[in-house]
This record gives sequence, structure tokens and C-alpha cells, in this order.
Amino acid sequence: MDLRIGVTQSPREISIELADDDALRDDVKARVEAALSGAVDTLWITDKRGRDVAVPSQKIAYVEIGSSGVDRRIGFGG
Repeated sequence: MDLRIGVTQSPREISIELADDDALRDDVKARVEAALSGAVDTLWITDKRGRDVAVPSQKIAYVEIGSSGVDRRIGFGG
């Protein structure tokens, strides 16, 4: 599963690769909702390799949660 977080005042987004798991997807959604509602000051996410990523809740502009590898195309053509 891919998680992309847009950060205010930054031209780049944070891309995090997570394990494909429905329970994990629900947990990530709950964490993001808590961060956006102000219940927590920092959104902590652990990626597929075990690295922890922290994003200040006030700096989150948008969050995209998607499946990994579904529409990834490499090269020319459609």
C-alpha cells in the first residue's frame, strides 16, 4: 500500500510504502483522522522496512492512500 502525504509550504510530498493489509489500512486512516482533528500533535507511521516517519499534524495538507503496484507503468506508451 502506498501512502502519500502533502506537507504545507513544501513542493514535495512524503511517499511511504506500507504492507498491503486491510487492518493496517484502517489503522492508518484512524491515525490520519486523529492527526487532522488535532487529537495528536504528530502523525507517526512505520513503513514496510520498519523505519518510523513523523509528520507534524499542523503541516499536513493532504493524504492519499492507495494500492501499491496497481497502475505503475514504466516506459513509453499507454
